[in-house]
Amino acid sequence: MEAKAPLEIERQIDQSVGRQKICEKCWNESKNMWKIAAPAILTAVSQFSIGFVTSAFVGHLGEVELAAVSVVQNVIEGFVFGVMLGMGSALETLCGQAVGAGQFEMLGIYMQRSCIITLVTALFLAPFYIFTSPLLKLLHQSKSISELAGKYAIWVIPQLFAYALNFPIQKFLQAQSKIWVMTVISLVVLALHVLLNWVFVIKLGHGLLGAAIVENISWWLLVLAQMVYVVSGFFPEAWTGFSLLAFKSLAGFLKLSLASAVMLCLELWYYSIVILLVGWLKNPEIAVDAISICMNLEIWTLMITLGFNAAV
Repeated sequence: MEAKAPLEIERQIDQSVGRQKICEKCWNESKNMWKIAAPAILTAVSQFSIGFVTSAFVGHLGEVELAAVSVVQNVIEGFVFGVMLGMGSALETLCGQAVGAGQFEMLGIYMQRSCIITLVTALFLAPFYIFTSPLLKLLHQSKSISELAGKYAIWVIPQLFAYALNFPIQKFLQAQSKIWVMTVISLVVLALHVLLNWVFVIKLGHGLLGAAIVENISWWLLVLAQMVYVVSGFFPEAWTGFSLLAFKSLAGFLKLSLASAVMLCLELWYYSIVILLVGWLKNPEIAVDAISICMNLEIWTLMITLGFNAAV
């Protein structure tokens, strides 16, 4: 028994050291993950908060106004957001492969190719904004909400094309670990968005039109700031200027984009369906207002998972 004691002690020491190494590796991996995920989460939350802030200011105008904006944001823009984000996600796969293969020059080509596809897609999606009012009435939504939502949807059409450019540019920056740049830009734009909403909606009294104008301005500021950063010479290998190569292999790129879009849309369109169902209840203005606030808070938590998705 005495001869076995040292062996037993040695075995226990080895097990203890092994557990310490595993814990140390898990801790190091967790820190590395959070270094990437934290700015990605902040970026996602900041950009989503643009719509949330708009709803908060519109809520001061009245129940119908808030319900109309909520329907546009969660049904029309939610539908479009899912398509655009999904199609932009195809770029994530291709950029990762290009970086792994050392083909950095292809990153700019892929981004331009994705922008072409998403911009054309935006043209096909624009009728959903134009005919929002009749579409909502066809789905038996409240007449007052449908008519006001139709006006607001037309006013925010410029935002649709900002979506089309935003997601490809973001995937381009993510592939090169420039997430903190997106975070800073998003936070600055969000701060300006709050200020402009106060000026246009509250101070100047432009109401719903003012909220739409500010939302368009904020999204285009976000896109233009990122575009300026991309073309300013920070990526000499990845960005070599606009190229006709972006127009090649569009069919294959489109197939990959559509596959990515379908998977993501099936997840995000759930929120659109819930809003439409709530619109059938009595007092739809109050019901839609309440559920939209709850859903906005829930989607905030979804932004955390999207941030970790970018870190993987």
